[in-house]
Amino acid sequence: MVAVARIINATLVVPELDKRSFWRDTSNFSDVFDEDHFINALANDVKVVKKLPKELSSGTKIVKHFKSMSSFKYYRDVIGSLWEEYRVIRAAKSDSRLTNNNLPSDIQKLRCRACYEALRFAPQIEAMGKVISLILISIHFLASSACFSLFIVLIKFPILQLLVERMRSYGHFIALHLRYEKDMLAYSGCTHGLSNAEAKELETIRDETANWKVKEIDATEQRYRGQCPLTPKEVGIFLNALGFPSETPIYIAAGEIYGGVTHMADLRSRYPLLMSKENLASAAELEPFTNHSSQMAALDYIVSVESDVFIPSYSGNMAGAVEGHRRFLGHRKTISPDRRGLVHLFGQIEKGLLKEGSKLSNRIIEIHKNLQGSPRRRGGSVPGTKSMESTHSEEAFYTNPLPDCLCQKASQTEIDSISTDKTPDCVVPDKYNIG
Repeated sequence: MVAVARIINATLVVPELDKRSFWRDTSNFSDVFDEDHFINALANDVKVVKKLPKELSSGTKIVKHFKSMSSFKYYRDVIGSLWEEYRVIRAAKSDSRLTNNNLPSDIQKLRCRACYEALRFAPQIEAMGKVISLILISIHFLASSACFSLFIVLIKFPILQLLVERMRSYGHFIALHLRYEKDMLAYSGCTHGLSNAEAKELETIRDETANWKVKEIDATEQRYRGQCPLTPKEVGIFLNALGFPSETPIYIAAGEIYGGVTHMADLRSRYPLLMSKENLASAAELEPFTNHSSQMAALDYIVSVESDVFIPSYSGNMAGAVEGHRRFLGHRKTISPDRRGLVHLFGQIEKGLLKEGSKLSNRIIEIHKNLQGSPRRRGGSVPGTKSMESTHSEEAFYTNPLPDCLCQKASQTEIDSISTDKTPDCVVPDKYNIG
């Protein structure tokens, strides 16, 4: 919405967070983000106010559903023309409203500033990140037999940078965004490995959630299209095939895992050093964030961005945002599971046609050799798609901000030479220029 406000020459009222989602989170923008910093950081680009000015409260208003993935021209001409009749435009939805590509350079650079400079977590969330970091230090010494350790998780917190370097000297940890949660499974219709009772519960939730439009879902078809999150058991097989030893510390960046201990048993047997915010911080320390899913997710986001390796079990909004942020910070390793390819391999294992071992490991490593967050130009639309379908098939700006947020000045020929599937020789400069 920051970029849209700039295009239509509008003052932006601090966004409202969705309070009607599955988890009914009552958090406001200021509960999750540093509101004053957001306003001040964008002052030279877009005027941002905390609430609608009183003199406009009785002015002419319109609630507008902006078209998904729309162009610069749409906002300039269609939405901009609304100022002739209205003084206040309320966006009914703000997600994925602006196209990823083919926008003026100044608009793309503004998106960079909004994502990576203006948005900063609220002080109480960063402070909790500090608490988790200190506890991670002690866990390294408790797990002294491990050849890996954990390190500080705060972003842009200078006083802790020394501790970050010290923790790095001990080894590495994985942040696993394990999207095996009730809302995700109910929404996607994914039931592989669940009991009949669990599958029925998820179906009931989907039927009773009014704003979820798709009710009838073929779980098997969904899974083989790669549209389901990996199960905890599948994640364990995947990590083992990639060569991560059993003593690798893993931070579970997630809410409550569906089925709890039962569904986590196989993964825990393979990787016993599974940790989360709930067992790294006390109940009293987490109490201010309890029952606020957005704030709890912010803690997971911090840890995920600062981890040595980030692995999402599903390519949702948070996974994409973390991947993009890690790219911006220097293309930190993010391994994105090819769920469609993996499901076929897991199916062969279940049928007894393939066993865990070197053959499986070699196939999984080969599939993922170009899916580890290395520098590449943001992917365009899928060949053969047209119109809106083509725009929706583009890789999201926030998932891969290259070249807009990362490249220093270069000729168009140099930029065009960056492949969408190969690592270029030099697109990560010593200092990033985001305009």
